[in-house]
Amino acid sequence: MTIHLGDVAPDFTAQTTEGVLSFHEWLGESWGILFSHPKDFTPVCTTELGAFAARKAEFDQRNTKIIGLSVDDVESHNRWKGDIAETQGAALNFPLIGDEDHRVADLYDMIHPQPNDTLTVRSLFVVGPDKKIKLTLTYPASTGRNIDEVIRVLDSLQLSASYAVATPVNWRDGEDVIISNSVSDEEARTRFPKGFRKLKDYLRLTPQPNK
Repeated sequence: MTIHLGDVAPDFTAQTTEGVLSFHEWLGESWGILFSHPKDFTPVCTTELGAFAARKAEFDQRNTKIIGLSVDDVESHNRWKGDIAETQGAALNFPLIGDEDHRVADLYDMIHPQPNDTLTVRSLFVVGPDKKIKLTLTYPASTGRNIDEVIRVLDSLQLSASYAVATPVNWRDGEDVIISNSVSDEEARTRFPKGFRKLKDYLRLTPQPNK
């Protein structure tokens, strides 16, 4: 199954390190990040899970729940948790799905047969409160994700969901944003009282509206 932006995130019920959960029910009114790992007791995955755990408070501040997955079972995940805490200095503090039957991995097209026909690649999905897919990222097994980039795009998605703006190249939270072309200059003067700079008719910059 191919997942496209704007699709409703496939719902599922699965066993996790925090018990059985139903994905949509678990998300509630929150944003969510679902991300996969190739296998337990592997080096890159260990560093990633430790990094997500260490920065969970930043996701909490953004009303975002995080949940991981690998094709190993929950018993294996629970044995692995000690290694993560010992080597990364942060204990696992979010659910990790056991997916030994590949049911969730197949729902989200997390197994790419050419690199490996049994292990998941490093897929990441951002899901909005409306349960729709807002972002997808896919990395090969050999490349760990950048948590700063995950938070950066989450900030951008949440900002554009609340205001008629987009974020320019290399944007960081607190920097100027782009006014949507669907907003006229007259409307922009009302909606963005801090004012805006017009570089071109189609390129108008304004201070980040929620700062």
